[in-house]
Formats: sequence, structure tokens, C-alpha cells
Amino acid sequence: MDLYRAGLRAEIAVRKTRKYATSESGDTLEVIERPLGGLSVVLADGQRSGRSAKHISTMVVRKTVALLAEGVRDGAAARAAADYLYAERRGRVQATLNILSVDMVSQTLVVTRNNPLPVYLVRRGELVVLDEDARPVGVRRYTRPVVTEVDLEPGLWALMFTDGLAHAGQRLGRTWDVGAFFFQAVQEGLTPYGVAQALITEALRLDEGRPSDDVSLVVLYIARHPSSQAPIREMDIRLPMV
Repeated sequence: MDLYRAGLRAEIAVRKTRKYATSESGDTLEVIERPLGGLSVVLADGQRSGRSAKHISTMVVRKTVALLAEGVRDGAAARAAADYLYAERRGRVQATLNILSVDMVSQTLVVTRNNPLPVYLVRRGELVVLDEDARPVGVRRYTRPVVTEVDLEPGLWALMFTDGLAHAGQRLGRTWDVGAFFFQAVQEGLTPYGVAQALITEALRLDEGRPSDDVSLVVLYIARHPSSQAPIREMDIRLPMV
């Protein structure tokens, strides 16, 4: 079954920016259609920043995406990516890895974390924090992800992000509660794109326009899709050519 037949629509908004005064973000994000229905968003943050971090995160994401495209389950794909990075770099580098999947086989949202940061959900009007201890990939053999599945239903929200969002403002002595901000934005009735924009705008404000780290975030929303509407898939991309 696909989302259209289920009467649902997945809406995803992504926002990314690089660390101030660096030429390249160390975060890598890719979206892939799942072979049996649905889609996955894969996000990795390489150790440090700049080109070396980008190379690490790209290795992890490409390995993960290749396995997902072959029908490998999310948890197994994350474990394989962890083993791959460890073998390639002998445990000398690390990366965080998150996978957010709309799985039409299980009819669930699958959240896979190799990241000490939480993933936030809003479900049935409540903020849900997925913060079970999860380790980055690359520094230990046999690193396992934390996998959570939640039934797909209209009104379900998810937010995953890299540490640049959570740590915005810290160099200036400022802190913020990302989960509370996300929940408030949802409660205000913003679209997924509005929520994502509000989050990155606040992070940039806290850092006074000079991000102290790469920032990446993904907002996912499950909406109703009336059967009278055609099952048209849409993707809008805006990429500054700088």
C-alpha cells in the first residue's frame, strides 16, 4: 500500500546552513524512495567541520542509502554503515546518523538513531521525546542504533536535527529548548515549511547570524490526502549557488 491509497500524505521540510566562515557543511542529507513503498530521509554529521567532515558524512549516508534502496531494513542499514566507517577509518573518526522513514509495509514511521541528540515527535497533541541512549558510528565495532516505530496517522509530526541546531547560541552563553520551540510552532498551526523556517531562524538569531556549527534539520508531517485529489508527487528545492 502507498500513502495515497492509505489516504495520507507525507510532507517534509529541510533546512541546512554551514558553520560560519567555512566553505562547506559537514552534514549530508539525502531522501530516497523505499522499494516497497514510502520514503526515507538519511542525515549524518561528520566529525569536526568543513571538507573532512563532509567526506565522512557522505560515506555514511551513501552506504546507508544504497542498502535502503535494496530493501534492507533501517536498523540493519545503520549497523552496516557503522561497521563500514569503522573499517575504513580504523575507529579514528565518528559521525552521527539518523534515519527517518515512512514505511508503507509496516504502516509506521521508523526512527533510527545513532545520535545522542533526541528526535522529537508530536503525536495526538503531545510532545514525545525519543532520547534513549544512542552512540555515534565509527569509533566502535558493532555499534547498534536505537530504532523506534510509531503508527502512521494524520497529525503526526517529527523533527530530527544535527547538534548545530541544539547548540545554537552556546558560544554566547545562550541556550534554548528545541523540543519546546518545535511543539509551540506546531501548536500555532504552522505548516511543516513554516516550522522548519522558524527553527532555523531562531538558531541563527541565537548565534547572531554566525552559526558556530553546521545546522541541519528535517521536519516531517503526516497529513490527510483526499482520494479525490490526484496522487501527484512534488518536490521543491531551493539551493543558494554560493
